[in-house]
Amino acid sequence: MIEDKNPQRTPLSELGEFKLIEHLTEHFTVTQKSTVKSIGDDAAVLNFDKKQIVVSTDLLVEGVHFDLTYAPLKHLGYKAVVVNLSDIYAMNAMATQVTVSIAVSNRFPLEALEELYAGITMAAKYYNVDVVGGDTTSSTSGLIISVTAIGEVEQGQEVLRSGAKPNDLLVLTGDIGGAYMGLQVLEREKQVFKVNPQNQPDLSMYTYIIERQLKPEARKDIVELLKELDVKPTSMIDVSDGLSSEVIHLCKQSKVGVDVYENKIPLDPQVIATCEEFNIDSTTIALSGGEDYELLMTISQEDFPKIKGNPNLTIIGYMTDEDRGMHLVTRGEEKIPIIAKGWNALTDDPA
Repeated sequence: MIEDKNPQRTPLSELGEFKLIEHLTEHFTVTQKSTVKSIGDDAAVLNFDKKQIVVSTDLLVEGVHFDLTYAPLKHLGYKAVVVNLSDIYAMNAMATQVTVSIAVSNRFPLEALEELYAGITMAAKYYNVDVVGGDTTSSTSGLIISVTAIGEVEQGQEVLRSGAKPNDLLVLTGDIGGAYMGLQVLEREKQVFKVNPQNQPDLSMYTYIIERQLKPEARKDIVELLKELDVKPTSMIDVSDGLSSEVIHLCKQSKVGVDVYENKIPLDPQVIATCEEFNIDSTTIALSGGEDYELLMTISQEDFPKIKGNPNLTIIGYMTDEDRGMHLVTRGEEKIPIIAKGWNALTDDPA
């Protein structure tokens, strides 16, 4: 495909705030019964009847959470929605609405925001959520995206971080480590590009892990699966900051200990191969990588027959009494204390 060297650039100043909002939101449609009034008034109106409402919000900041050198705006819009929906599913709830707010500098023309909102629209349609509001404002420091996700859950079906009990099974969905290794590949190719801008990287060997970084998916399917299996986890959290951090969150909130078995942690072959290429220990990446947006949960042993052999769920350990501590059991049967080394947005260097 021939690249357009002179793409159209419409300054945002030509539209003004209200026409910009109208332009960017014209493709959003309402699909949820709980959406009474969507975009176009002072506030959205939602009706959840007798269900409980769950709400979560996240910020994505340019230079901290994403790098537009290699993150396409459409992918970024999609990811901004997904990372918030993941928090809703981690409560055993179903997401129904989102609001999207952006702060944008004048280096972004209208066409760039159209790409961003195309990704937001795609995520909203795929996950069947309504975009019901938001805000736009100017920024002096690049692009900032804030998404608030709203969901619903039947009373008594919500799952918190605080319900794990000793002898519960520790269960993980999917596989982990891919998003972090995808980021390492992208960062490496960025440095090569700086030296030689004519060089076009061949990323065909890394398609899975790059997609895990640039276009992750939230595990709505797991909430539906658990309902079908008639399994309610005793606790649950999404894996956004690294497995070790999330395990510690569950243990501290539930006042329990844990044994996590290294040889049970699910890793994609592409993750293992890329770790070998970068000379990085794959277990370290699994524990500390983050941004996988899988679900980590504890399940009563009574429910083991219901999940046994399910390809979406892997038992990676079990919960113990609090005084036994939190440990990784290595392949050599050695017990190593688990410490949090995941992503910390307040202290870590920008990605």
